[in-house]
Amino acid sequence: MKFSTAASTLACVMLGLSTSTTNAFSINSRNTLAAAVSPHHLASTFLNCMNVSTSADETSTTTANDDILNEEFLAARDQTLGLLKSKLDNEKLQELLGHFTNEYFTACQQAADQGVEGITAQSTVKNMLDALQYGMTYGLQDKFQFGSTHEALRGNPETEDGNAIDFYKFGCDFFRAAMNLSESLVLGEENLAILREQINNGENVVLLANHQSEADPQVVSCLFEKAGFKDEAEKMVYVAGHKVTTDTLAIPFSMGRNLICIHSKKHIDADPETKPAKSRENLAAMSGMLGKLRQGGTIIWVAPSGGRDRRDLDTNTVPLAPFDQKTVDMFRLLGNKSKVKTHFYALSMVSYDICPPPDFVEVGTGEQRNVRFVPVGIAVSDELENVGGVESRHLFTENAFAVCQKGYDDLLAAMH
Repeated sequence: MKFSTAASTLACVMLGLSTSTTNAFSINSRNTLAAAVSPHHLASTFLNCMNVSTSADETSTTTANDDILNEEFLAARDQTLGLLKSKLDNEKLQELLGHFTNEYFTACQQAADQGVEGITAQSTVKNMLDALQYGMTYGLQDKFQFGSTHEALRGNPETEDGNAIDFYKFGCDFFRAAMNLSESLVLGEENLAILREQINNGENVVLLANHQSEADPQVVSCLFEKAGFKDEAEKMVYVAGHKVTTDTLAIPFSMGRNLICIHSKKHIDADPETKPAKSRENLAAMSGMLGKLRQGGTIIWVAPSGGRDRRDLDTNTVPLAPFDQKTVDMFRLLGNKSKVKTHFYALSMVSYDICPPPDFVEVGTGEQRNVRFVPVGIAVSDELENVGGVESRHLFTENAFAVCQKGYDDLLAAMH
């Protein structure tokens, strides 16, 4: 039995391969959640077949970590690869999707070896197959359409058109398995306590953060929870770019987050025909953000750089991408316009290694998704000073970046 054309296209999109066939599928609204296939059906089917042997020929996908995986994880991974191969007849897709599967199983094996509670071969199978099925169901077959603002889907059928899946928990559980939380670090817990009080008083908080990994929202959640700020983690609103709401594999992780969905300038300019519509959507997003700030008690995460930090191949370090002044100015303007006191903090993040991107991406071949079991870290600064006036607005952005850089340096020094 082969995957349908839709499923084959799913794998292409999940792996970052360019494909034109996705345009043939209709985009439905969130009410498709109620009619979705049982989210655990694929995982359950596979787990029921765990005792079925798989020949070497059936799992010929290249795997570089056979010497790391123990017998139980190796068998579970091979069963997963065998299932994938039985559904896909494209060797390139088998190789790329097999790579992601192998990476995740290896990370989870390392977590289990270090005694992380709840990480087993079966939990790893379930997490992986849930991610693949959610990607197929909500990322392609009945593609979830995000509005300019999006409220996290937490599995409340009465208020979420029948949805019973807690996508926030799913995302955290998936990436938590790859975080060495016992060695992870949270700096500035006293500042977290201050911003909690500000939020509870109905004031707003904006976290100006560097951005390193696709898993950054889950990193924030797990480290906030580690420090005792679970409620604040769940309330967080993320400013999301185009990729996290259109990439098939990213969509189910994004569905569990409160989002403000914005098209970047680069993305808008890439297609002149859709530019007016996307500009209108951006205006709606700004209006939605202003509405949240006017309500008060809102906490927003935004990466003013507009993208992830990238490795410097000459020094093998990961420098912070500079903050964009116009982005920072916009949030300060919205904070003032809301008439609700808005506080700004720098949030430094060390998360690059949990999902490191490839150093080079060839056009048309897609991007391998890597996963590592590593410590992660965040540093929450003191509240940023209101430096610079109307004529020197750049001073605030420069100071915010400098503070973020210091927190980043402090994290790296403490974690290595």
